[in-house]
Amino acid sequence: MSKIKGVRWWMVGLVTLGLVVNYLARNTLSVAAPAMMKELNITTEQYSHIVVAWQVCYAFMQPVAGYILDAIGTKLGFAIFALAWSLACGAAAMATGWQSLAVFRGMLGLTEAAGIPAGVKATSEWFPAKERSVAIGWFNIGSSIGALLAPPLVVWAIMQGKWEYAFVLVGGMGLVWTALWMLFYKHPRDQKFLSNEERDYIIAGQEAAPSETGGKKKSWTEIITSRNFWAIGIPRILSEPAWQTFNAWIPLYMMTERHMNLKEIAMFAWLPFLAADIGCVLGGYLSPFYTKYCNVSLFTSRKMVVVTGALFMVGPACVGFVESPYTAIALLCVGGFAHQTLSGALYSVTSDVFTKDEVATATGMGGMMGYLGAAAFTAVFGLLVSKVGYSPLFVVLTVFDLIGAVVCCTLAKKGGSTPAGLEASLAKA
Repeated sequence: MSKIKGVRWWMVGLVTLGLVVNYLARNTLSVAAPAMMKELNITTEQYSHIVVAWQVCYAFMQPVAGYILDAIGTKLGFAIFALAWSLACGAAAMATGWQSLAVFRGMLGLTEAAGIPAGVKATSEWFPAKERSVAIGWFNIGSSIGALLAPPLVVWAIMQGKWEYAFVLVGGMGLVWTALWMLFYKHPRDQKFLSNEERDYIIAGQEAAPSETGGKKKSWTEIITSRNFWAIGIPRILSEPAWQTFNAWIPLYMMTERHMNLKEIAMFAWLPFLAADIGCVLGGYLSPFYTKYCNVSLFTSRKMVVVTGALFMVGPACVGFVESPYTAIALLCVGGFAHQTLSGALYSVTSDVFTKDEVATATGMGGMMGYLGAAAFTAVFGLLVSKVGYSPLFVVLTVFDLIGAVVCCTLAKKGGSTPAGLEASLAKA
């Protein structure tokens, strides 16, 4: 059988496509919100309850999803969750009020929770440590592409006469991706198209899993009580509210604060997520760039990328000082770029300090922390936005990210899992 060059990049492409569908499903709600809220008589506070239902279910399911993925494997685990989220997304078309919509979105949160842990786990399986930040940057771009595609897709569905069409369409896309995943994804040891040279390259650059060295895999209690987990968990709590605010509130912000119509929302609401795509990719390449040109270790470079993202979050904090709606969108674009740069770096730190047998569990528990923080902030956001406006809340998000970067840099400590000679080989690359 003929071999294919660079199979690992095809695998990360497949993960990216899955996350596009994953984030398209969650962002469909925010774009459809103005039309849905009017048709179903949903208030702003009730809308925040719907968003919180998704966030809380997503938060508590993330560690469970991570544990399942570590237990049954990336291929089968991701497929089961993708099938379930596709059905839950389509079911939202049957909503008749905010309560039923909250139930359907809660179901979506439970099932979508496996997306990021599966992506990080697949990356840990398929990439040597020195390439992992780049690979994570590429698969993390799927989250932004999904958010980017949602405005034109949902507006098109509404203009066809029904917002329900968007949920059904995205659910169908998820079913198609699930079939593709089951057909094409395989672990490197089982992938027949992988050359021996590429397999050796991947294995040589990875840390050994406890099961491969005779060591003991950490339990979830040992993971959650470790210093390195909180070096990731606390920044997740503080940074995730920004991304969830972007995902859930930008279309409403554009309509209520900047007085844009539905067509203008379709034209401009996707731009912050395009900037987020750039942050995903550029953030991945920043780590080896800092290693090479700043003469720092691979692990230190991850922290430097976290700090870079946090500093750029100053952009959204300035939204309240500009009159032009287009300048406001530009500043929100800076925020999208900033968050995804920071977020991808945190995933890289996670893959550095936890082994392949633990990384999905650790990522899931870190995600739970982040989404609990996002849910709490969203609940407060829904109550305060009509009283104080959006601008002060954007400032708070910036402060959160800056504090999170300080925590990550202070607490995260390399545990010695980088293969011998990796730092030196990267410096020479």
